Amino acid sequence: MLTIKQLQDLKQKMHLPKVVTDKSVTTYIGSANGITYSLYTLFPGSTSWINYHPNDHVEYTEKYTILFGELEIDKDGDKIILYPGDVIDASMDHAVHTCYAKETVEILFEMTSFVFERSFTEREIIQRDARKIQEVDGYTYHHCARIRDYSIELWKRISPQESLAVISIGSYFHDIGKLAIPLEVLNKPSKLTNAEWKVIKMHTTLGAELMRNHHIDRIRKAAFIVEEHHERYDGKGYPYGLMGSEISLEASIVAVVDAFDAMTTNRVYRGAMTIEEAIQEMKDGKGTQFNPVVVDEFLKMLEEKNNKWD
Repeated sequence: MLTIKQLQDLKQKMHLPKVVTDKSVTTYIGSANGITYSLYTLFPGSTSWINYHPNDHVEYTEKYTILFGELEIDKDGDKIILYPGDVIDASMDHAVHTCYAKETVEILFEMTSFVFERSFTEREIIQRDARKIQEVDGYTYHHCARIRDYSIELWKRISPQESLAVISIGSYFHDIGKLAIPLEVLNKPSKLTNAEWKVIKMHTTLGAELMRNHHIDRIRKAAFIVEEHHERYDGKGYPYGLMGSEISLEASIVAVVDAFDAMTTNRVYRGAMTIEEAIQEMKDGKGTQFNPVVVDEFLKMLEEKNNKWD
């Protein structure tokens, strides 16, 4: 196994392929005997998730070895601290691990090569598409990152038996259809006309169409979240007027988190609500605008975070 110093020397001396996100950097190192090695660097204050279900692979490797720093792990509600030398073997443990890095954490990442190559390439493309959102609308980019993070945590509490890839992609790109909306309409500081409101509402179907035509399979699979995240539990939402259980759980989760984030951040057309005001709005919308099960779990999660939203 490479030492920490050898890994750091590689990073400094070689132009190695990297995938950079707002939370981490994945640096490709090399492959041997069907296993690919990379250095996974988590930034201070970041949160990430480890979860994989190798349904189509009999022999599969996915290991994370802590090289530097301390990593806090939340697994099934139990919090533990991992230190240098500790290992997470995701191929043997299919639980969802939430990882908190209070400081810079360096992790040696080992994965079956053909799976890594596909994943690495997909992550590069996903980051490219994310940058497009940032270039068009900086608020939407940061908003999308928050929606992804809170949606994953809420999904983890309600439905942890499935892979988190779909909720992660669908929540992050839930507003991708806004790339097709004129900025003068998207950022209009005054009240929208009926015609402009119809244009804004098109971002759900436009976004879903973009997702369904994407060449990455997991992005295509998440299109339904983009399409449904403005449906209402009482059937008064858009674009199709779905109601109750007709709306997917994933879209219901994104709807709750999306609405709360919109309420508690400044927009071009209004100031932010207080956390307390937004909580009351969520309670008032329970069973009408929002899935009641999702609202209840969301408010519990928020209470556990001392009603902090960032």
